Amino acid sequence: MPIISTTDEGAAAAAGSAGSATARRLARVGFLGVLKASHPVPAAAVTLLTALLAAAVGLGPVAGTTAVAAVAAGQLSIGWCNDRLDMRRDVAADRLDKPLATGEVRPGAVTAAACAALLACVPLSLACGARAGWVHIGCVAAAWSYNLWLKRTPASWLPYTVAFGLLPAVLTLTLPLTSPSAGWPPMWLTAAAALLGTSAHFANALPDIDEDIAGGVLGLPQRLGRRVSVAMAAGLAFASCTVVTLGPPGPVPLAGRLLLGVTLALCLAALAAPPALARGRMPFLIILALAGADAALLVLAGDALTAG
Repeated sequence: MPIISTTDEGAAAAAGSAGSATARRLARVGFLGVLKASHPVPAAAVTLLTALLAAAVGLGPVAGTTAVAAVAAGQLSIGWCNDRLDMRRDVAADRLDKPLATGEVRPGAVTAAACAALLACVPLSLACGARAGWVHIGCVAAAWSYNLWLKRTPASWLPYTVAFGLLPAVLTLTLPLTSPSAGWPPMWLTAAAALLGTSAHFANALPDIDEDIAGGVLGLPQRLGRRVSVAMAAGLAFASCTVVTLGPPGPVPLAGRLLLGVTLALCLAALAAPPALARGRMPFLIILALAGADAALLVLAGDALTAG
């Protein structure tokens, strides 16, 4: 029988402890890498906007949480799908901000995450009711069509317009049928959401526009160029805020007028940005701020959200 000294036992224990620590560290790095591949900032922004809309239309805690969870799952699936499909192009462009391109996470992990989120999205969506569920599944399908095909065409804006435009309907259709506010939202709300979504498309394309052109991804922003895309993003976002402010019936509240002034200032800031800043994330972050202002305006609109 071999003799194992206490020194050997201590060394083995230390090695086992170090191995466990390394495994935990690698698991943590892998989890963070998968999370980074989900496009967490846009996903969080859309989920937060959904939560504010759910509160504004009067969804209860259970129905509101279910709707927000469905949107969150859909957004995660869209982000993971996008990064997985763009992996080869991101590697060729030496994208250090993409975990798949740097090898921080394995492609199979991102593929599995995208499929799992998509599978979770379906029952969560249908739990909101058949009409609301199928409308949301249609929104997610539109976003996947962007990843799979439309992002390379002049119709790249269409999935954003459709998906964002239908988002309010997901929430108003989730309301109980006995509610007087249940049904399709007013047209001004649908128009405002569609304008905001189209604006987000132009803003989201700005940081990567040069790499996209080099990689052969020629959506509408890439075809129009950076400066025109900045103008489109700012103008469409301001138009969305204007519709939200002026669309509801009745007088415009003072807070609404003040917020509209803030959105105009943000748009002008985006248009006046020096070329060096316009090449970064600043225009996209401004659009996120405009989305926040839109959400605040929607909450101010109150009962008008579900008025015809």
